[in-house]
Amino acid sequence: MAEAGRLPDRRLALAVLLTTLSGCAALGDQIVWTRQGSLWLGQETAAVLAVLAAFFGGLALGGLALGPRLAGSRHPARWYVGLELLIALWCVALALWQAPVSRWMLDLIGDRPGPLWHALVAFVGTFVLLLPATAAMGATLPAMERLLGLHDPVDGRAHPGLPALYAGNTLGGVLGVLAAAFWWVPAWGLGRSALLCAALNVVCAAGACWLARTGATVHGLKRAAAPVASAPGRASPGTFGHPAAVLAWTGLLGIGHEVLVVRVLTQVTENTVYTYALLLAVYLVCTAAGAALLQRVRPPEDDTAMQRRSMQLALALAWACLLSGLALWGAGWIRAQAGIAFGAGLGAALRAEALLALAAFGLPALAMGAQFAHLAMQARRRGLDLGRAFAANTGAAALAPLAVGVVLIPLLGSAWTWLLIVAGYLLLAQRSAAALPGQRPWRGIAVPAVAWALVAVWAPPLALVDVPEGGQLLSHREGPAAAVSVVEDAGGVRTLRIDNRQQEGSSATRLADGRQALLPLLLHPAPRTALFLGLGTGVTASTAANDPALQVDVVELLPEVIEAMPWFAAHDGSPGAARLRVQAADARRHVRVSRQSHDVIVADNFHPARSGSGALYTVEHFQSVDQRLAPGGLFCQWLPLHQLDLGSLRSIVRSFLTVWPEGVAVIATHSLSTPVLGLIGRRDGLRIDPAALHQRLADAAAGLQPARHGYVDELALLGSVVATPDALAAWSRDAEPNTDDHPVVAHLAPRITYAPDSRPADRLLALLGEWQVSPGRLLVDGADAGLTSRLLAYRQARDRYLQIGRDARALADVRRMLAQVGEPLRQVLALSPDFRPAYDPLLRMADALVAVDPAAGRALLADLVRLQPAWPEAGERLKALAAMPADPVDAR
Repeated sequence: MAEAGRLPDRRLALAVLLTTLSGCAALGDQIVWTRQGSLWLGQETAAVLAVLAAFFGGLALGGLALGPRLAGSRHPARWYVGLELLIALWCVALALWQAPVSRWMLDLIGDRPGPLWHALVAFVGTFVLLLPATAAMGATLPAMERLLGLHDPVDGRAHPGLPALYAGNTLGGVLGVLAAAFWWVPAWGLGRSALLCAALNVVCAAGACWLARTGATVHGLKRAAAPVASAPGRASPGTFGHPAAVLAWTGLLGIGHEVLVVRVLTQVTENTVYTYALLLAVYLVCTAAGAALLQRVRPPEDDTAMQRRSMQLALALAWACLLSGLALWGAGWIRAQAGIAFGAGLGAALRAEALLALAAFGLPALAMGAQFAHLAMQARRRGLDLGRAFAANTGAAALAPLAVGVVLIPLLGSAWTWLLIVAGYLLLAQRSAAALPGQRPWRGIAVPAVAWALVAVWAPPLALVDVPEGGQLLSHREGPAAAVSVVEDAGGVRTLRIDNRQQEGSSATRLADGRQALLPLLLHPAPRTALFLGLGTGVTASTAANDPALQVDVVELLPEVIEAMPWFAAHDGSPGAARLRVQAADARRHVRVSRQSHDVIVADNFHPARSGSGALYTVEHFQSVDQRLAPGGLFCQWLPLHQLDLGSLRSIVRSFLTVWPEGVAVIATHSLSTPVLGLIGRRDGLRIDPAALHQRLADAAAGLQPARHGYVDELALLGSVVATPDALAAWSRDAEPNTDDHPVVAHLAPRITYAPDSRPADRLLALLGEWQVSPGRLLVDGADAGLTSRLLAYRQARDRYLQIGRDARALADVRRMLAQVGEPLRQVLALSPDFRPAYDPLLRMADALVAVDPAAGRALLADLVRLQPAWPEAGERLKALAAMPADPVDAR
């Protein structure tokens, strides 16, 4: 038997190891559940908040319901083993039920839920789904405490080993977060990652059985039937305020601070699946360190000393949160300096994000860890069992995601929400000071209170938006899911930004954005209804709505993006903007639960690395889209090649072909800096009749104005095809499909965001070199042989044109620019006189030359007439110049 008053080191070490493994499994489960939650709730942000709330809510309920029973149990080992096995079984069940659970939740939310119903289903539904596992998690730490006997049944003292258990449990959570995000899920998928977490729970259960057989407790005594509510010489629970209330207050403020910091930092981080994992890991590391540091400090001897430490920790938290606000305002500068210090590459970028998290989270989380461990010991000293103490803290923490993320930030903004959190800690410190005998209530509080007031008066909003020199911020709205901004540069170009880092189009890309609507619409013989997934600036959908016979519906996730649309509609001048039917909803959920069919569905070029966007490129999502297509309908998925590595693209193509085996790839524009590819699929395959396409262009001339966007004839449309089904299938054959269970893209795509491995132009040209267009797989049987040869020439001219653009340097002097690209562009036109993109820059250079060198300008115009006599612009300019009076200088 162990010496009285001392716990054998080997037993405490084993207990800490078990709680570390248990914490690893729990936070690994949280990462898996968050990804699963985005599938059944429809968006990543809602999943993060709902799973976080459900996680803490379940922990609270478990501690509250089971804590008293554990405190009085003579068989805590059986409880601990049973709890770990229950967690394992429920995790396995959720992994097996992922698909039906997702369908049930999406159907319950519905196609067009109101905000209240959506929040109710998201938070309550997730809470109920996870409850068996989370409630069991909430009782494991109290069960381990009871198993070790870390509470004196005579005088109620809590053993200082308790902070070690808490620190180990939290550190295990760090390992679980990092392992799940960086290793388990990318390698094995969600289901097998859940099974691995379940295996860890089984290991913990087995370890507890061995631990129970050693039999010693902290006091070397048999475990008492129940802890004593009070002991001689101890203060009653109400002397300094009920400890449960203090624990609840700190839980609400602590998780509220975490939610706030994550939201603000998404404006300067890349906001990938790795970003959230890193932020959470840093938060947990610092919390564990705070608890571990407290264990090394001599515990207070009496209640007065205990209360004084409570006041000191609350004051430390208030100061730490004030300083974290300075880090948030300086986050952009910190990120820039970290980039300089760490250099380029994936590892360097992740270190920079970790440094940002440390600057914003470090001091507050360190103090939070110490405070929780201290308050838990204080609660035990006053007769509150650890289960109920844990429940008070986590129960209030469960309210924080809803209160801060959904209510306060959209209502007050990030800056005032942060100030409220700091004020909450100041109030806690004041109440603690007021309960001390002979302590003036505001002693020690005055200085931080004055600092708070000064910040409240002079601090700017926490809108971390990059505004170019000479530009201005036109609009900035913080919503529950993101901050949406409209920025105008010195030239009047307006850009839409989501969380500052994601550009969603601009007023300068109207023609290019319009092509993303026209190409799929023109390939359909007679569309009557079209659905656009994603609004952006609204230019793409508005271009489609210029056809008065076409009904255009748009689904946009962020209401703030819809509210920003007028900033761009005014620049666009398109009558179609007024005809749009825009709905604020999640695109994935909409196509899953809607029963309406459409002739054409167009999906925006979602940034694949952004957290949650990878789910819009899965096989399951494409299958849902296919079910919404009317007979003969087609789907176009646009892909931002400038934000995609080729490995992620292979996976997306493989997933697309799983649903539409006869799919083709197209190119939206000839941009080399921001190339956009499209995948087009139709259930019965895409075989084009050139004659019917010619007629479709003629019918659409008045409304859609295809010529204005560069689609002057059927060859321009057919020339947009860059790969036919056979080429795509061969290119993507060895790729892993992107599925709900194995989200390959979410973990591959961020790598090129953090560390680009090539230029977008090089990736585009590499693809064009590998992909082939087989006219027999694109055109209907019996297509004109002459058109087929012209199409092949057009493709060769297009590829050569893009190579010229990649190698050319922009020069202000038109004569030098002509000397660089003039002859290569003439060769492109000679290769394919149908290739209009080579004609237009030569025409613009001719116009510029006429002003500085009329003879050279006329010569270039004459060349254009010779190369392409069917296009009238060059000939008309020559006639106009001939009709003008001779310039004396030119005559000489």
